[in-house]
Amino acid sequence: MNEPLSSSVPARKRRRAPAAAPDQPLAGQWCVGTVTEAESGALVVQSGSLRLPATRAASCLLAPAAGDSVACLRVAPRETWVLAVLQREEGVPQVLQCDGDTRLEVRGGTLALNAARIELRTEALDASARRTTLATDSADVVARQLSLVASRIKLVGALLSSVVDRVEHFSKNYLRHTDGMDKVSATHVEVQAQQLMRLEGEHALVNGRELVKARGAQIHFG
Repeated sequence: MNEPLSSSVPARKRRRAPAAAPDQPLAGQWCVGTVTEAESGALVVQSGSLRLPATRAASCLLAPAAGDSVACLRVAPRETWVLAVLQREEGVPQVLQCDGDTRLEVRGGTLALNAARIELRTEALDASARRTTLATDSADVVARQLSLVASRIKLVGALLSSVVDRVEHFSKNYLRHTDGMDKVSATHVEVQAQQLMRLEGEHALVNGRELVKARGAQIHFG
C-alpha cells in the first residue's frame, strides 16, 4: 500500500500558513493650533504652516472662538477634530454649546449654581418639584397673562398694593377681618343679598345729602 505523499516530502520543504496579522487601531496625529475662523459652526485651525478645516468634538462643550488655542486630533488628511480649548483671550464670553436634546443629570448629590447674575432665556420653561422655596429681598414678575392655580394660598406681608382696571371675585364663602379702618371710596356702591343683609355697629350713621329712601313691605324702627 502506498504511503501518503505528505510523509514523503521533507519537513524543510513544507510551507507554513502565514500568521494572521494582529488588529491595528486607526492612527491619529495630535497637534496644537489657533482658531482663525469660527463662524456658523465652521472652524479653521492654523497649526504651524497648515491651515486645517476642523470640527468640534462632541466632548468639547466649550464652543471654540476665534483666537483660541486648541488641541486637535488629525485622523485623516482632511479630518481634524477640536478636542479641547486650551487658552482663551480675556474678555471673550465662555459659551457651553450642545447640539440636540441635552440633559444634565446628578445622581445622589446636589446641583448648585453660583454666579453674580443668572439669566434664563427660553421659549417655554417647565419646572416640576415636590417642594419649592424662594427667598429674595425683592422680586418683580412681569407678564401679559398670569394664572395661579392652587388648593390653598396664603399671603403674609406688611403692605399689599394692587392697581388693576377690573377685579372679579367669585367664592362660596368670603370672610374678612380688619382691626383698623375699612374704607371703600367709589362713585357708585351697590350691595345685594338674596336673603339677609345685616349692618351692625355701636353707632350707625346714614347720611344722604339730598335723599334718604327706605322701601319695604314692613319697616321697623326701635
